[in-house]
Amino acid sequence: MKRKPRPTDHYDENLIHIDEHICALLKLRKGLSNNPGIPSDDVISEWALKYELYEDFLYQLFGTMKYENLFKSRIEPTGFRKNLSVLKSVEVGERIYTVTVIKQYENASVIQLHIDWDEPDDSSIDLISKCRNSNFELFISEEYDCRKGRAGGRQGYYSYSFIVTPPLPDEISGFDFVFKEYNDNLKEKPTGLEIVMCLE
Repeated sequence: MKRKPRPTDHYDENLIHIDEHICALLKLRKGLSNNPGIPSDDVISEWALKYELYEDFLYQLFGTMKYENLFKSRIEPTGFRKNLSVLKSVEVGERIYTVTVIKQYENASVIQLHIDWDEPDDSSIDLISKCRNSNFELFISEEYDCRKGRAGGRQGYYSYSFIVTPPLPDEISGFDFVFKEYNDNLKEKPTGLEIVMCLE
């Protein structure tokens, strides 16, 4: 992710210890809860009055902290090495979920989830509407960061691309890929659908 330009070159060095303490408190807060949420309206109003701050500012501050992961540095795959054959499918209802290959790069792995179904009457508008209302995320283990890349499809077909860092080993037997469906892009509204692929 490209860092935004500094809004100003000025910085009051007298604040450096206070600002460092703020960073330490953020780390402490994150360590106490990985899903802290946002304080209630009453608490926000109380703190705004007590510390002479704007309520909307506090909402924005806590909202930004809640979605810290959105600011994580993004690695783009470079230095293609090889394709690893997977050929795993799971059928749920009238849909088939498939992973065919893992693309191995020097700094990442790329996994594509393909979804196929038979809907001859699907219009392009219907497809767009359905895909806007659902979203898949990939989970492997705590060791791996899985970020959704491109997604797209056509009538009766849709695919999601995931960038995995660090790259998976070339020997992938024993890994489980868990694809979870959500009704939003922030992973707060799971549908309950999980596609599990066990690699042997």
